[in-house]
Amino acid sequence: MNKNISIIGSGFSALAASCYLARYGYKVTIFEKNKTIGGRARQLKKDGFTFDIGPTWYWMPDVFERFFSDFNKTPDTYYTLDKLNPAYSVYFGKNDYITIEDTLEKICVAFEKEEKGSSKKLMKFIDNAQNNYEVAIKDLVYRPGVSPLELVTPVTIKKISQFFSTIKKDVRKEFKNDRLAMILEFPVLFLGAKPDNTPSFYSFMNYADFGIGTFHPKGGMYKVILAMESLAKSLGVTINTESVIEKINVTDGRASSIVTNGTTYTSDIVLSGADYHHTETLLAPEYVQYSENYWEKKIFAPSSLLFYVGFDKKLKNVNHHTLFFDVDFDAHAKDIYDRPKWPDHPLFYASFPSITDSESAPEGNEAGIFLIPLAPGLEDTEQLRAEYFEKIITRFEDLTSQSVKKNIIFKESFCVNDFINDYNSYKGNAYGMANTLLQTAFLRPKLKSKKVNNLYFTGQLTVPGPGVPPSLISGKLVAELIKKHHNN
Repeated sequence: MNKNISIIGSGFSALAASCYLARYGYKVTIFEKNKTIGGRARQLKKDGFTFDIGPTWYWMPDVFERFFSDFNKTPDTYYTLDKLNPAYSVYFGKNDYITIEDTLEKICVAFEKEEKGSSKKLMKFIDNAQNNYEVAIKDLVYRPGVSPLELVTPVTIKKISQFFSTIKKDVRKEFKNDRLAMILEFPVLFLGAKPDNTPSFYSFMNYADFGIGTFHPKGGMYKVILAMESLAKSLGVTINTESVIEKINVTDGRASSIVTNGTTYTSDIVLSGADYHHTETLLAPEYVQYSENYWEKKIFAPSSLLFYVGFDKKLKNVNHHTLFFDVDFDAHAKDIYDRPKWPDHPLFYASFPSITDSESAPEGNEAGIFLIPLAPGLEDTEQLRAEYFEKIITRFEDLTSQSVKKNIIFKESFCVNDFINDYNSYKGNAYGMANTLLQTAFLRPKLKSKKVNNLYFTGQLTVPGPGVPPSLISGKLVAELIKKHHNN
């Protein structure tokens, strides 16, 4: 008889795992607490506007291709992917910005214009980053984090020094121009850590950025969720929404059932794609692997204050993705990691998907998503949200030389309290646990419980780490681990 697997959550990692497990012959049921699937990658629709609530960047398309190819599919079976040109622009002051275009050659021209001689340094830096990318994506990140020996290969031995230097050190050694350095340091924010706390090896994110490029699925990132849902259902996966998990029952050291909405579902195996810390609160104390003190000491990726704004006109002087680095980068980073508090002068990011995607807003209108990275666990009030919206929208008007406040039809916000309420996110973090040296690979929380024989975890708090492509990989890794230990 096929073994019954209950999966908690329906984000990228849970959906990916469900597909692999169903293909392996397991009977898979997903339980999602919210009304719609997608976990942190849900969607907001309002007044003809469509917003991705969570991830908005589509990087590392080869990881998506590898996922779908495992099922003899391709991404274009389900959605249309466009390469963005420009990929994004970065503002440093009023009408003062650098545009990152869609090829490395064009980016070299932009760098050379900013600092003579920098294009040669960039080519050398990206060449090393590409080499790291090939090592990471083709090898290291597809390992389950079970043993330190996973990191020891003939190739990685040669790169050992890159785990003991940092992105910031490497970038600042070569690039004296502060603006160019910030552009090269920005991708590691996707790993949820400061550039001075991220191993040099993670420069592979710079290759993902400059070497491969930035893409957009028509209709938004939620199209990828819908694609994975379609694939999962075609493989026989059952998905139940509005199913809050109240308890994981353990009998004789094995997860025997889960309880949702007062109903008990017997399970041969339980896999949680929900927040790792929260999942362990559903267990009896003797089955908890990681103490509160453990979590308290970990470095978490930021939370975020997000705004979803409908404008009644088209905006100017912005691209699909636009970053605003007109304030002190290091000061904001310290407000996240060193002295957790609301930043006095926040960096922020804005996405205007309707610039390239007509499905995002009614004709003649603009859909805007604004994001401020924040320390997890901060006080979150409507007053603070309003105060910070006013701060960034005032700066936005000044930096891009346009009036927009009077053109706002509506705005919705999402912050620390919402990450906690909607996703049971530890301290309201948005991206999981940072990939620092001491939180890499086998040093992250394990995919397999050490105390409950048939309880597993997947997602941004475990291997390989934060971000959408790593979440797809995490789903594959945990499915393979389950197959290994519980041959169906």
